[in-house]
Amino acid sequence: MSAEEPLIRVVRGVPTAEELAALVGAIVVRSRPATAPAPATTSAWARIGRPASSGGWRAAGLPR
Repeated sequence: MSAEEPLIRVVRGVPTAEELAALVGAIVVRSRPATAPAPATTSAWARIGRPASSGGWRAAGLPR
């Protein structure tokens, strides 16, 4: 493909500027690589109730 050759060519009809913008937007979105969603983080409030020790919630009330 040469530098002067367009990437997109309208073969039939006369699209408006809005229609061309919508087409280019759809092509850009489809050409992006799909990314995995970010893992959900646990809030500090929820982490307090789940101690990491092996005793679980019972060990949380005992002195360390």
